[in-house]
Amino acid sequence: MCGIAGTYLWPDGGPLTDRLTKTLAHRGPDGSGRYEHRAGPGSVHLGHRRLSIIDLSETGAQPMALDGLALSYNGELYNAPELRAELSAAGVRFRGTSDTEVLLQAWRRWGTDCLPKLRGMFAFALFEEGTGELFLVRDQLGIKPLFFVQRAGGVAFASELKALAGELGGSLQVDNAALIASLLYYWVPDSRCAYQGAEKLQPGTWLRCRPDGQVDRGRFWSLREVAEEGAAFDGEVDLHAVIAESTAKHLLSDVPVATFLSGGLDSSYLTALAARSQPGISAYTIGFRPEDAKFEAMPDDLRYARIVAGKFGVDLHEIEIAPQVLDLLPKMTYHLDEPIGDPAAINSFLICSAAREAGVKVMLSGMGADELFAGYRKHLANLIALRYHKVPGAVRRPVESIVDRLPVASAKRGYRSVRFAKRFLSFAGLPEETAFRRSYTMYDRAELLSLVNPDLASSVDDVLAEHADTYNDQALDDFVNRMCLADSRMFLPGLNLTYTDRSTMAASTEVRTPFVDVEVVRAAFRIPGNKKIVGRAGKMALKNAALNILPSEIVHRPKGLFSAPLRAWMSRDLAPLVREVVNDGVLVSSGLLQREALQRMVAEDAAGQEDRGKHLWHVLTLEYWYRNAMSGAGAK
Repeated sequence: MCGIAGTYLWPDGGPLTDRLTKTLAHRGPDGSGRYEHRAGPGSVHLGHRRLSIIDLSETGAQPMALDGLALSYNGELYNAPELRAELSAAGVRFRGTSDTEVLLQAWRRWGTDCLPKLRGMFAFALFEEGTGELFLVRDQLGIKPLFFVQRAGGVAFASELKALAGELGGSLQVDNAALIASLLYYWVPDSRCAYQGAEKLQPGTWLRCRPDGQVDRGRFWSLREVAEEGAAFDGEVDLHAVIAESTAKHLLSDVPVATFLSGGLDSSYLTALAARSQPGISAYTIGFRPEDAKFEAMPDDLRYARIVAGKFGVDLHEIEIAPQVLDLLPKMTYHLDEPIGDPAAINSFLICSAAREAGVKVMLSGMGADELFAGYRKHLANLIALRYHKVPGAVRRPVESIVDRLPVASAKRGYRSVRFAKRFLSFAGLPEETAFRRSYTMYDRAELLSLVNPDLASSVDDVLAEHADTYNDQALDDFVNRMCLADSRMFLPGLNLTYTDRSTMAASTEVRTPFVDVEVVRAAFRIPGNKKIVGRAGKMALKNAALNILPSEIVHRPKGLFSAPLRAWMSRDLAPLVREVVNDGVLVSSGLLQREALQRMVAEDAAGQEDRGKHLWHVLTLEYWYRNAMSGAGAK
């Protein structure tokens, strides 16, 4: 895991590459390197920051240049041993043991045809000295990030947007449509970027830059195609075997590996499998101040984490989080690159910071299981909504009226069931795609239009249309798997993988996601939806697989949340900041957001009438991001 940056046919590309690479120092504190070479009428410059995980010697240093190829690579190849054996059998001789060299030699032998063979997480830049061409590549599922800017036939790229925004900020303008998308989702989808002129390389694609200034793009893997092929599969899937094999491969490392252990199904399953391969493995879990957890109505995850640790001989490290939120909010906003309103990023950062202090560089996370196996409440809720459609309006209307009047919180605690009921009724009567979008986004169309500048109304409709286009871009008959596919294409790379990468790399820690693996994904979409949601229980296929190793009390426990006591923070620690931002913040003073709409949200939340904690938290993150963008485009 590392940070990469570089330029191609870019004026002053060498000094720019050095500055970009320096900004990424937190991604790779163990070393740095540079490569440069002539390319057509100009030059190419590759920069690298190294976090040493595999082959800690100099033979693993980057950029790696060998016999006319140069590579700057961020990630891990979990099938590197198999590829190494195949290449060795063909006569290739290796200097060291790094997966970087395996990737370089695989490219030499197969070119872009090597890409479908790769199993891992990666983003890399590869330069061919013979042709003068530069390739940028991103992994199949969008685990690792890569941003780039094209200009006058040249390209500048980096692992993080803040590097490009900080150096090119004077010429990069904020994309208001991307900010509207972030308000809707509380993250910026992969199809958009917070700055006009900057792009995210899409998952499963490559970009080729030619010496004549031409740029080509190609795709080597399609999640939609995998899902549609899975729908035609009529055999049985040994899901436990697939996940166990993936977990074993994700333990490949020359340094210690630990796990996140929330006590929930996903992290418990991976921790149990990892402990079977590495007895005594360390795991990290978090708890919150009792008064915060009570206000949020949070489950007691620590109890379940201790059960798993005791059963499998795991060395459990418990961290109580009572963070200085006012200090962490701007810090996390900087590291997250774009406005992301999920406070779970703080949890990830604090866990990884504690692990790093203990000497741990690599951790396993259960990220991705909910998207692939229908584990979110919204999946079950949308299924129930299909039945709710059949309830006569004369019955529905009185129920809806009563729920609408119920408070979501008192002065001392929140009412979780009321929050869920209000959320359900906000989308239960809508058509499929609209209901699914509304079940996990922050606003409906009317609310979003009332919140933003009226001049941006067309952008609101563009963002909503984009969601519909993505959701409908498939030929699946299975409703549950349609939701899983949409989540895996949007929610997973846009939010969960993004905040995981940025927040954990901010602590110089590599996080691996065994569920977000091409073989696990293939298996997941071979499982029909009626085996994922059974009755009122979600994620049943995964639960049945986990029973091979986990006790029933863990597998069938109530679903926990890898989140934070957001409402407690908003009503206490952050209340003065909320008032300041709503009344006098730059979002309001610039005219981007409407003061009256924000004040109405604050009043509804304070009265316990509506749950606006997430909405207001995201407004704070957007406010800090926008301040940075206006004052220096990404300056810390």
